[in-house]
Amino acid sequence: MTAARGFAAFPPQRAGARFATSWWGRAWVKAMEDTSLDQGLLRKGRAYAKTGQVGPITVSPGRIAAVTESEYDTVVRVEQLTEAAWERFLDQVAAKSGHIAALLDRDMPHDLVEAAEDAAVPLLPAVGDLEPECSCPDWGHPCKHAAALCYQASWLLDADPFVLLLMRGRGEQELLEALQGREAPKKPAAAAGVPAVEAFAAGVAALPEPPPFEAAFAPPVLDPAPGLDVTALGVLIASAAWRAREVLLHGRLPELSEYQDRVRLAAEHDLDLGLEAPVQAWRYGGAHGLEVLEHAWTPPRQDLARSQALLEAGWEAEQPPPLEAWRNRWTLGPLQLRYGRDGRWYPFTRVEGEWWPAGPPERDPAALVSG
Repeated sequence: MTAARGFAAFPPQRAGARFATSWWGRAWVKAMEDTSLDQGLLRKGRAYAKTGQVGPITVSPGRIAAVTESEYDTVVRVEQLTEAAWERFLDQVAAKSGHIAALLDRDMPHDLVEAAEDAAVPLLPAVGDLEPECSCPDWGHPCKHAAALCYQASWLLDADPFVLLLMRGRGEQELLEALQGREAPKKPAAAAGVPAVEAFAAGVAALPEPPPFEAAFAPPVLDPAPGLDVTALGVLIASAAWRAREVLLHGRLPELSEYQDRVRLAAEHDLDLGLEAPVQAWRYGGAHGLEVLEHAWTPPRQDLARSQALLEAGWEAEQPPPLEAWRNRWTLGPLQLRYGRDGRWYPFTRVEGEWWPAGPPERDPAALVSG
């Protein structure tokens, strides 16, 4: 499985700082800008990118993600290459030893991209290839947060074209290992003066597969010790390992109250703390799921209007049940939908007279009703 890469947040930039100095970085920015229909949102996105309004960026196969304005979850999706397309791309890389050296020198050769396109392997995105998502209420495509994320991503691409290949589905180590098994020009003897990047590319040793997630974060088995609750200690060790992973992937951890953290521990480690409904809510939606269980709030009117339009468009029955609306809660007979601050609807059903979390959230409320 290809691992994600995390990048620290960019600090505010000096006046006149440029985006995308590499030709492939400029192609990335152009694909995003040509898709946008709102120049005003692009201007705001550039300003957000330069003033440090984007948090740490996580790049993984098919997506880049960050928390923007310290509040909104912003994602830009990129289509991954198929296995057949990767095979054709690797053939193009292996056909010329200079391609490997250039990539390891953090350069993307024009002729490699052209050869890949001739082989029906699209490396660089075109208009409409970038799919932004954001939890903010803005309807722009992209919104200013997604635009800011794309602009900052161009800096990552400038520094390392393997970031683009990771978005398309494979990381640097995985690609180099795959290239070792292909017919390629043999490296000259060391005495002939082999470039270091070329020698490295030809002799990278394979790394063992990482342990599965469950094995990595299961509570360890500890020997009993007098005066020590080893079961509780094992849970805390596993929890700390999981939280460290979240920091590496996302650059931050959510700030939790003592109560929220107690619910989190009970949900993740099946602890019986008498918090059945909160634990169920956490398992479906984390802190946002817990909040919609316990607190009502008044969403922006445009959010509710958009959701109601989606709901009405998704009815399959001729006569839908009456809708009782109160703040962020819509009741439709035995089903209640609650709108979270993350922009998603959470389903609830009645259990012994109380509303109980009934499933994972959806951005489209009609998907919950039809289900």
